[in-house]
Amino acid sequence: MTHVLVINGPNLNLLGEREPGQYGQRSLQSIEQDLADLAEACGLTLNSLQSNSEGELVDAVQQAGRDGVDYIILNPAAYTHSSIALRDALLAVKIPFIEVHLSAVSAREPFRQVTYFADIAEGVISGFRGEGYLLALQAIINRLEP
Repeated sequence: MTHVLVINGPNLNLLGEREPGQYGQRSLQSIEQDLADLAEACGLTLNSLQSNSEGELVDAVQQAGRDGVDYIILNPAAYTHSSIALRDALLAVKIPFIEVHLSAVSAREPFRQVTYFADIAEGVISGFRGEGYLLALQAIINRLEP
């Protein structure tokens, strides 16, 4: 059975409350429930985690390598623009991943347009708010189908 891990970075626990004009009205729990429903319908195992701590995110990526996770959906949030440690962990475990951003980062402030992950990701989905996670999971499902 294919195992997908969804990793969410700092402040995403505040979705629905934090800048809803930028990030949408939906909570992270609501997005994760939709992902879990789609994964179950397609026979996938899906786990999700969110942390405001860079070290916890790095630990989760390293553990994913030991646990045999097949794909990662990653929203590194603010760590997109700063985390060499998280990038190095992803390179070390060699698990394919899709980078997701709720907002259209390419249309935002210049510092938000820099990503430390896009060049090593299978793909980047940006600007579709919570639906971006479902698009990422659908892309994984499409890669699994013959």
